[in-house]
Amino acid sequence: MIERLVLASGNAGKLREFRRLLTPLGIDVVAQDELGIAEADEPHVTFVENALAKARHASRHAGLPALADDSGVCVAALGGAPGVQSARYAGDPRSDARNNAKLVAALAGQTNRRAHYTCVLVLVRHADDPEPFIAQGYCHGRIVDVPRGSGGFGYDPHFEVDGTGMTGAELPLERKNAVSHRGHAMRELIAQLRMTQDGARAWQHG
Repeated sequence: MIERLVLASGNAGKLREFRRLLTPLGIDVVAQDELGIAEADEPHVTFVENALAKARHASRHAGLPALADDSGVCVAALGGAPGVQSARYAGDPRSDARNNAKLVAALAGQTNRRAHYTCVLVLVRHADDPEPFIAQGYCHGRIVDVPRGSGGFGYDPHFEVDGTGMTGAELPLERKNAVSHRGHAMRELIAQLRMTQDGARAWQHG
């Protein structure tokens, strides 16, 4: 039974979201920077490997179960780029504006604008957990040249979500949470945790 975990991120928005979703399960969430833990390296070419590396790093330093996510936008015409490099697509220092400008420039003249967001969540019960919880979520859409909306972050102003007619930056928060890649992944992860905790309770009570 997990009662407290460390979030392998210093992002305040992610911390609020994960706390809101996991508190009903009786799980207390603390951010890694509150414990003085630095960000882990992300050298891998897949979302799942990076998320797993971040979760194991945070768990090892905190001595707690850890939750990490790795996410990005994958564009069909660019062979899946920016992918795991989404946050640093235009190099360091990180800049949403420069990342979006580079993406729009890379798609100049392209008729295929299909893209999807991917989110992989990994939860480890300890740093060497051989059976981590892994959940994955997607949000499909297309890249638009002209940004729309003032909400969201990252590529949201240029990402028009299928079936909505709106970019991620135009969607109201509740609707965005319902269709987003992170929302889908979180619901899958919570379902896995509920099954595990229900099974543990059944085992404890015979």
